[in-house]
Amino acid sequence: MRTIELHRSVTESNDRDAEKLRQELKQKGVLLVNLMSAAGSGKTTLLSRLIQDLSAKIRIAVLEADIEASVDAEKIEALGARSIQVHTDGMCHMDAGMTRQGLEEMGLSDIDLAFLENIGNLICPAEYDTGAGLNLMISSIPEGDDKPLKYPLMYQKSDGLVISKLDALPYFDFDMTKFLDRVRFLNPSIQIFPVSAKTGEGMEALENWLLTKTLQWKA
Repeated sequence: MRTIELHRSVTESNDRDAEKLRQELKQKGVLLVNLMSAAGSGKTTLLSRLIQDLSAKIRIAVLEADIEASVDAEKIEALGARSIQVHTDGMCHMDAGMTRQGLEEMGLSDIDLAFLENIGNLICPAEYDTGAGLNLMISSIPEGDDKPLKYPLMYQKSDGLVISKLDALPYFDFDMTKFLDRVRFLNPSIQIFPVSAKTGEGMEALENWLLTKTLQWKA
């Protein structure tokens, strides 16, 4: 039996494409945020709140990735933000090539901040560079405090973490101290934002962080 050692990343081609896309977006002054989470964590609800709160300050667009359906894109467009739906035809993640196609179809003129709402799962999206300038993940209270133990790569790859559905904390067996310790063990530099998009609690800190990152990207 022969053993073959692989010294190159199996995603090397995608990594090159992603870096090229990232540099192009930097030149255009458009910050792309790769928003990742499990299904049902509240990605679209969070985006809706961000659009309502920030649209007077910056121009926002959303690239909605789903295996099927266009429900989320319709919700975003109803709020007045530019949006396009991308169907991945069964694939569980977005890569750089797919992201580029979606952005080109949507158009980036007069856009400051673009969100890629990635496919809802905690495995594949963390493994593929989309060309985003910022990786932001959501972990909701109902999912439990053990998620960093089960899906460490997602937390390690993220620049920011939104702990969503904070208003549900009294109703679930969720140990915030254990959760935060586990996250910071995996990624000491990650920025953490406990929020409730429903009540608005914690949203100001997240929004200020996104505004700052957008301005820094344009500098």
